Amino acid sequence: MAHDFQSLIMPGSYIDGQWHSSDNVFVVRNKANGNPITTLANAQPEQMEHAIACAADAFITWRNTTGLERSRLLMAWYDKLIEHRDALAHLLTLEQGKPLTEALGEINYGAGYIRWFAGEAERINGDIFDGLHQGQTVQVVKKPVGVVGAVTPWNFPNAMIARKAAAALAAGCTFVGRSAAETPLSALAMAKLAEEVGIPAGVLNIVTGTDAKGLGRVLTQSPQVAKFSFTGSTRVGQQLIKDCASTVKRVSMELGGNAPFIVFDDTDIDMAVNSAMLAKFRNAGQTCVCANRFLVHQDVHAAFVNALTEKVASLTQGNGLEGADMGPLISEQAAANVDALVQHALNEGADTHYTRDWDDSAFYPPTILTDVTNTMRIFNEEIFGPVVTVTSFSSEEEAIALANQTEYGLAAYLFTHDHARIRRVTGQLDYGMVGINDAAISNPAAPFGGVKQSGFGREGSKYGLDDYLSIQYRCLGGY
Repeated sequence: MAHDFQSLIMPGSYIDGQWHSSDNVFVVRNKANGNPITTLANAQPEQMEHAIACAADAFITWRNTTGLERSRLLMAWYDKLIEHRDALAHLLTLEQGKPLTEALGEINYGAGYIRWFAGEAERINGDIFDGLHQGQTVQVVKKPVGVVGAVTPWNFPNAMIARKAAAALAAGCTFVGRSAAETPLSALAMAKLAEEVGIPAGVLNIVTGTDAKGLGRVLTQSPQVAKFSFTGSTRVGQQLIKDCASTVKRVSMELGGNAPFIVFDDTDIDMAVNSAMLAKFRNAGQTCVCANRFLVHQDVHAAFVNALTEKVASLTQGNGLEGADMGPLISEQAAANVDALVQHALNEGADTHYTRDWDDSAFYPPTILTDVTNTMRIFNEEIFGPVVTVTSFSSEEEAIALANQTEYGLAAYLFTHDHARIRRVTGQLDYGMVGINDAAISNPAAPFGGVKQSGFGREGSKYGLDDYLSIQYRCLGGY
């Protein structure tokens, strides 16, 4: 029987199969109205140390399970998440703010990674080949690296845990995750369902608390953590990489983005606009692959902007549980940060093509800025909010140069029906992922990740286990 969302609200961190409680608590709030949802035990660095020690103990047994055993447990977890997706989506919308339909999409998306890696758990293959002389054989064996530490962000509190934990467990690693203090409930609910299907104590641990630096420092500096995975800002990621250096951990980073959305003059404007709505306004613009800079050919600039404005004007904002198209940003401060970028752009000469009144709340209005140039801050910084910036171009070479004018290299979007141009332009775009006439690029079967300051490593796909496995070469002789 399906849980209601209340039954999925847990008291605190999940460590070694136990739920942590404490008199030291923090409040988790409904992002749409600020009302308290619940209080959680506020984990301290010593709880993180305990979680790592328990994961290290559990690894001794878990590493020796077969791929089939791990696959069965992951599939059971997947089935449990799908069974309770309505309750999980309701909880996600409460704590994060995104519309319920988007929250349901996230639950399905995150569960898809667990299903994918359940299959990959049975396909961890090595090699056997002849040695240098008769009687010698070379074996190449893939082994789990050990305890995996992960820090996940607040914008996708279910899916980001799912795609890291699923890969770790499939590889035979144990997992210690720190979920964002703004949105800890989704990760704890996932842990509860993992417990229900029999994932052993210590294999999956979720630590929640407000001391982000203190908890993160334990993860990055513990010699018992063999691999560290982070999704978040480039600035924080740079520091975490430094922190991991003292123990020479394997590190994977999925960091910031500044995605260009390139519209050529031969594209289907309606298709491009519909894709733009998804690429820009999903989760109120708070995604790492969010379209940031709309580069539009001068011949279709007016048609694209007018069609986009019509769509944007129809967006409704409000409580994600009440049918709104777009919820709040994660906080009032986040909205103020977006507005500061907008005001700076206006002072630099950009034009407000469309906006609405803003009441200084977390509900920042959908906004379209035109006459944005490549020297403006808003062109060169990640916006992380529902603001479209439009820059026109006149040639393919100019579009490529504008697109690559950023330290980031996560996602890019390209709209054209010229197949030769697709080959030329994608070959010159310095991005880990390119959506061509499509903005729905996230897929558990595809390698998600970036280049340059957007990080390194890939999540999902057949490549997604690489960062969780070490290669051991065995030279067999004497027979």
